[in-house]
Amino acid sequence: MHPVITASVPLLEPPGWATAQRELFDLLDRAWRRFARDFTEPDGRLRYTSGLTSRDGVDDFYEVFFNWPQLYLLGGADDLLAHSERHWEGVTRQLTELGMLKDEYERGYDWFHQGESLLLLYFLCMAAPGRWSHRARAFAELYVDPEYGNYDPDHRIIRRPHNGSDPGRDGLFDGDAYPWLPKEAQMYGFPLDWTVSPDTRQPTPESDPRLGEEMHRRMGSGDTAVNLAAAGLVLNAWMLSGERRYADWIAEYVGAWRERAAANGGVLPDNVAPDGTVGGLLEGRWYGGHYGWSWPHGWYSVGHAAVVAALAGAAATGDDSYLDLVRPALDGIIARGKVIAFTESDSSIRSKWIPQLAEDVDTSTLHVPFRYKDEGWFDYNPMLMAVPTALWHHTASDADRERIERLRAASGYDWRTVRSFRSKEEAGHEEPWLAFLAGDDPAYPEKILAAAQAQVRHRLSRMELYQDTEVAEADIHLWQQSNPVVTEALVQLTWGGPQVVYNGGLQQARLRYHDAAAMRPGLPAGVAALVSAIDPEATVVDLVNLDPESARSVIVQAGAFAEHTIRSAEHTVCEDPSWIGDLYDYGHTAPKVTAATTTVGGPWLRVELPRSSTVRLTLRLDLRTQAPSYRTPFDEPSRENAS
Repeated sequence: MHPVITASVPLLEPPGWATAQRELFDLLDRAWRRFARDFTEPDGRLRYTSGLTSRDGVDDFYEVFFNWPQLYLLGGADDLLAHSERHWEGVTRQLTELGMLKDEYERGYDWFHQGESLLLLYFLCMAAPGRWSHRARAFAELYVDPEYGNYDPDHRIIRRPHNGSDPGRDGLFDGDAYPWLPKEAQMYGFPLDWTVSPDTRQPTPESDPRLGEEMHRRMGSGDTAVNLAAAGLVLNAWMLSGERRYADWIAEYVGAWRERAAANGGVLPDNVAPDGTVGGLLEGRWYGGHYGWSWPHGWYSVGHAAVVAALAGAAATGDDSYLDLVRPALDGIIARGKVIAFTESDSSIRSKWIPQLAEDVDTSTLHVPFRYKDEGWFDYNPMLMAVPTALWHHTASDADRERIERLRAASGYDWRTVRSFRSKEEAGHEEPWLAFLAGDDPAYPEKILAAAQAQVRHRLSRMELYQDTEVAEADIHLWQQSNPVVTEALVQLTWGGPQVVYNGGLQQARLRYHDAAAMRPGLPAGVAALVSAIDPEATVVDLVNLDPESARSVIVQAGAFAEHTIRSAEHTVCEDPSWIGDLYDYGHTAPKVTAATTTVGGPWLRVELPRSSTVRLTLRLDLRTQAPSYRTPFDEPSRENAS
């Protein structure tokens, strides 16, 4: 039973954000078609004739298209979903031929990269759950069913840092030595540096024990914190199927890591030996595991995997205390922060921050340590806002909001500044979005939409420059850096959510939309949406039908996965037609706008938008009242209640 609200406020002067939003949809439609034409083959695979010589690379093929079905879900073209599915199929065949997949899944690699690979699959499941359920559940079984060799239920660990569909893929690399690149040494240093005495002459990479035998022995088996991102794969299967065994696995596996963190003073350790002991292969160190606190990324990999798992645990069990897997470590690195300019920091990921900070690289601001080793905390960077934003978006709690306010107060740069850049995660504009939600920058929607347009147009120029390039193995990031689909602005403005946590997260959103006439997800053509507040007691969204001739019908959904309940909806009303004026009037008066309230009591509300109309909805939400799932408003008959 979906209550119905009919918009009655006339749209006379379309707001700039609404026209800019629809212009971005139109530009993106041209751009993805151009990329498909210039960089892919008829079966959807990428144009690539070289081989792959290491275990790396699967993520770089799937990542190119990760947000294409996300754009469809936002309201992209009807045929974008079919194209996205074709690219997944084509790339999967391509990677199988290259020896990287077995049974359509990664043979074995770390979850920092697997999480990136799987975003495309997750969004396809969100867009077409019926077609993708079988595959997604089969992939989750690789971890839930111990017979596949990845999971040890006795010790509650994933057995290897490199894991997947091939149980024979041991260690971290093929051959005797890690395939080391000089640039890696320069950026991240060497793993296991404590195994070589400072007095020892620096060995060459090919003979360095830290990169061969020692890495195999100390880092090539047992569990590592970044494997926590596998909880996202299992959560996806649970939402598709509703089978309790998937939720039970999440509770068991994530719960084991919670216990290890609690035993470590609240800070999540990064390694567990095959016998279930933290530090068992590292002489008692809680740090030093593969993609852990010491090497290569620290918080960048550990924090993102942990929040993916924490949110999965909370979703699967209804217990928000799973978020304490993340909070102590997050608060710990914030407490160890120091105020310096980025140009004074020892950051190992300078290429990420320089375009994001721009002229503020010289501005003193809070930096927090991302990494830890025997000598203590190091690798200072500005705070990545994805994790604190994801926590607050989920809980809407005072404590999680206050943490964001403290981070803003400690920032030396203006959070209202919007810069045009596109990071690998297609994120990074959390600060100005949060400032907008705090009521500090009403111009943000138009500024972020302009920045998004700039990135699409920039990437169209990159595509033109590189369209005939014969891509070498070393240059496979070219595709990601040319992908013209940008979705962060649309996710923030229309869904009221942050961009997905890139290393394997599932989408967060206060609201989503369905085209009632076309019976598909996304905003209908000509309709724009702006979420300006996401407080559960006052989630505010403006819906605008820009079409001067045709009506549109939109179903508003509470939550990315219909997990929230809309208690009631206050909505703007114009019942007095006198604003039009009399027969001989040359102008019009301002429409008289009042308000009415409709009781909803479910996750869906239907909004009828006559031509050139607008409505502001103030929704009272109860968060997480229903199990998240891929059900849609079209799965069951509805009885419309006009209001």
